[in-house]
Amino acid sequence: MVATFFLLFVLFCRLFYIQIVWGKNLQTKASDQWTRDLNLTALRGDVVDRNGEILATSSTVFNVYVRPNAVKNKENTAKVLADVLGLNFDLILQKVTKKGVSEVLIARKIPTLVVNILKEKGLTGVYFAEESFREYPFGDFLTQVLGYVSVDGIGQTGLEAYYDKYLQGIDGTLLTQTDLVGKELDGVQYYLPSQKGLTVQLTIDSRIQMIVENVLDLAMYQYSPQKAECIVLDVTDGSILAMSSKPSFDLNNVPRDDLQKLATYSKNVLLTDIYEPGSTFKVVTAAASLEENFLGRGGFDENHVFHNNSRTRVVDGSKISCWSTHANGKHSNQKLSDALNNSCNPIFTDIALSLGKNTFYKYLEAFGFGSKTNVDFQGEQSGLLIDQSLVKNADLARIGFGQSVTVTPLQLCLATAAAVNGGILYQPKLLNSIVDQYSGVVLTNPSVMKNRAISEDTSKKLAQMLEGVVSNGSGKQAYVEGYKVGGKTGTAQKFENGSLAVGKYVSSFIGFFPSNSPKYLVLMLVDEPIGQNYGSVVAAPYAKMVIEGIIDVYDVAPQE
Repeated sequence: MVATFFLLFVLFCRLFYIQIVWGKNLQTKASDQWTRDLNLTALRGDVVDRNGEILATSSTVFNVYVRPNAVKNKENTAKVLADVLGLNFDLILQKVTKKGVSEVLIARKIPTLVVNILKEKGLTGVYFAEESFREYPFGDFLTQVLGYVSVDGIGQTGLEAYYDKYLQGIDGTLLTQTDLVGKELDGVQYYLPSQKGLTVQLTIDSRIQMIVENVLDLAMYQYSPQKAECIVLDVTDGSILAMSSKPSFDLNNVPRDDLQKLATYSKNVLLTDIYEPGSTFKVVTAAASLEENFLGRGGFDENHVFHNNSRTRVVDGSKISCWSTHANGKHSNQKLSDALNNSCNPIFTDIALSLGKNTFYKYLEAFGFGSKTNVDFQGEQSGLLIDQSLVKNADLARIGFGQSVTVTPLQLCLATAAAVNGGILYQPKLLNSIVDQYSGVVLTNPSVMKNRAISEDTSKKLAQMLEGVVSNGSGKQAYVEGYKVGGKTGTAQKFENGSLAVGKYVSSFIGFFPSNSPKYLVLMLVDEPIGQNYGSVVAAPYAKMVIEGIIDVYDVAPQE
């Protein structure tokens, strides 16, 4: 009895292990033996602009398979497949008659129309597996921002990569029961449908983006620069309305066979590359001076007159010159607004030195320099600031007019926006919301106010001064009749191998409007233009084109 009880106990334990512990694994193995499955790739979610315009979408194509054991008339099947798909008959026949395999791939990415023709033929042993095909309706448009996907539909760069977990859908499958040798059992199929990915809605306005793309193409044609770049920003909340750089490529024809071209042209240089901003940085220096004076801690107000008889300054043995010769007393006595209009380097050198490195660096930090903007994008750089403890007077003097400091174009946009929008530094954003096609909005991306850089009073004064730069100063070619436009030009000589590169400049203009109540900001950069190099001549006219486009799209009424 003891022996019998022991044997029954061992048998019970074995059955428990097989049924409970090992059961699911055995069921899976059994299912694999009597079924064949085809993966149904889920459609990738759409990317749309702020108005719902589709920027990236996916369509269903099919992969065609043959299960040789299930094909009844092999020659006829091979002939039909070859004729409809435009393939070689002998090669198809080899696959159809192949032994020792459960299924063979015949063709990939076949359109639905062609698949429907094959289905009408009633071929046995021929199967169709859904696959997602990524399409970009506008082609070479928003290339570096959208990014591209791999051949398997996985985000590789840009927003396709950053929001990949939302865009990826859930794959389905088609299960078919078969007999011992792999022949299909009639009418025994199980269909688990795929689920499309979520829709990513951006802050981008495709109408403004189209204007920017066309203007940059024009700049590339007229000046043959290394690059031409532009950002359009909503200064009231940090939303990016347009962002592009040229050259680029058609997202429907990704140059995967040219890795150097792919790496160079797919990089979003507006937030991954840094440069010395030059005179556009004087907006920050002016803001710091006005704010310190407003707080009663020094600085210079809008009425202070700078007696600027010399066109040069010598700081710690380093000579700093104005672009103007100061002939006939030109630039001699200037207020801050005049210094902005004339873009006079020595005055901004004086301002930076009067503020001192501790105070000036406090404002650099408040305006976001030296740290990332935290935009929702991969690869952002933080720019370069000399460590405060290492800053010499010569360094400080040059930082005052945009040298010895490097920034990303996006950083400069956010800082300038803070200088004129009432003093608020916002975190930029490209995402507006994530939307499910059935349940609606599942995630929103609210505006984030990082800090107050300057007071509202200082901001208004500065915006008014910068309006003068466009109406009376170096930014005249960005002036739009009937509208209050403010801005600042910049012409920065590039550094290469630790020294100034002869004849190589970054020409820029950063502008905003309406200047009495700023809403839109435009940064235009032309890197190494041929024939001209002043930002006032090269960049400002293109910025004007973008501003005129914004006025037209949003039907902005003229101002008195």
